[in-house]
Amino acid sequence: MNLRKTAVLLVGAMVVLGACNAATPSGSGAGTGGTLDGALVQKKDIKIEVVTHGQAIDGFWGVVRNGVKAGAADMGVSVNYSAPDAESDMVKMSQLIDAAVAKKPQGLVVSIPNAEALSPSIKKAIEAGIPVVSMNSGSDVFRDLGIKAHVGQTEFQAGLGAGERFKAAGVKNGVCFNQEVGNQALTLRCNGFFTGLGLADPSQGKVLTGQISDPAAMQATIEAALKSDATIDGVLTLGPSVAVPALKALAATSSKAHLATFDLSADVLTAIKDGKMDFAIDQQQFLQGYLPIVILTNYAQTRNLPTGDGTGLIMTGPGFVTQADAADVIALAAKGLR
Repeated sequence: MNLRKTAVLLVGAMVVLGACNAATPSGSGAGTGGTLDGALVQKKDIKIEVVTHGQAIDGFWGVVRNGVKAGAADMGVSVNYSAPDAESDMVKMSQLIDAAVAKKPQGLVVSIPNAEALSPSIKKAIEAGIPVVSMNSGSDVFRDLGIKAHVGQTEFQAGLGAGERFKAAGVKNGVCFNQEVGNQALTLRCNGFFTGLGLADPSQGKVLTGQISDPAAMQATIEAALKSDATIDGVLTLGPSVAVPALKALAATSSKAHLATFDLSADVLTAIKDGKMDFAIDQQQFLQGYLPIVILTNYAQTRNLPTGDGTGLIMTGPGFVTQADAADVIALAAKGLR
């Protein structure tokens, strides 16, 4: 059995295990965990800190936190989840990482939206001997920082796939909405998208911006762009919190532009099922929360470490959810599991 097939089976087993336990996770490591003869440390003594740039009140990050909670319950370890009040607040995120390191946990999970801002704090953790696994954002920089593994997707390639699908659908003038300027992962998504559309220089693509805390303003921005340029025939949003305002903007302007988004939500899946959106790019964020807890627990006990693609990159996406399969996962998205 080749490495890719083995990885698929492993992730599939973890999805089943996580889904069975995530409906009522304790998040405190209350699972029995058991004992493992010869382990370097018992599960009951393992404490893992998780610091992400996204708040759990956001639909996407709520699913991530559910994955973290399920991982803690299944592994029988203690996990603490924290995030800054604003996704763009890298100073606060660095402080949260420093505070996590000061607790001397058996493992640290971080997202890396801005490597330049966060690398000093991450390197302090590594220098302190704390194993670090990154997730969600950071696939392009985790090896350079000395991080043991990354769980997520490669963002440029995910955007590239979106652009290629739009191009195949006949889109000539697509725009990308970035709700978090400064997050390198989102920049890569837009660049990949414009490359997939056929732009020789992706930096020349039209990017709309806004804040997920102000959906009305995001809708107004998209409406204004559609009204001012009737040739816009495709809109890519980088998260469900933007996709819903985009849906409203297309309806308000009677635009026939193609619409797609990164990530899933019940609203997004319903729109895809109803033919109002083309597709969603699924990076399986539940696994991005779940798998690092499993990885760090096993590493703390046995020093076993999955190699992913051979470099430590463990892919959870991209997958593409279309009208053909959207209905199958709506209920799971509504429960915060997809």
